[in-house]
Amino acid sequence: MREFAAVIGSTLILSLAALAAAPAHAQFARPQDAVKYRQSAMTLMAAHFGRLAAVARGAAPNDPAQVKENAHVLQMLASLPWSAYGPGMQGGDSKSNIWSNPADFKHKREVLQTHIAALSAAADAGDIAKLRAAVGAVGASCKACHDAYRK
Repeated sequence: MREFAAVIGSTLILSLAALAAAPAHAQFARPQDAVKYRQSAMTLMAAHFGRLAAVARGAAPNDPAQVKENAHVLQMLASLPWSAYGPGMQGGDSKSNIWSNPADFKHKREVLQTHIAALSAAADAGDIAKLRAAVGAVGASCKACHDAYRK
């Protein structure tokens, strides 16, 4: 499992480096490619967040190593989908106001990333109470953005 995580982590880091090197419009040949990319990133984020939420609710065992791993993967994944939201990349479940209100969308994304960083710190500390609070804050951030910008 750890080897798989290391391979995935390395692959994602290389992908991020490639994305950072290219302008957003060059990364996606068609708007559908951007939609598929951001939906895939969000699906992975939801999977890792769901594992953490299950621990916070007591529905899954609190294995500190797994909690840390999921939190760290989530933190890394949280940087991925945003490059796929740009001019000409409309579509999917996104409302059009993402493109007409980019400052608020950016603010919501930054709040999410701040909360995910706190979640990762709580996981590193092994403090279940802080983890529960951080999971709640991340969930609220997700909901705020989805309420405003997702169909």
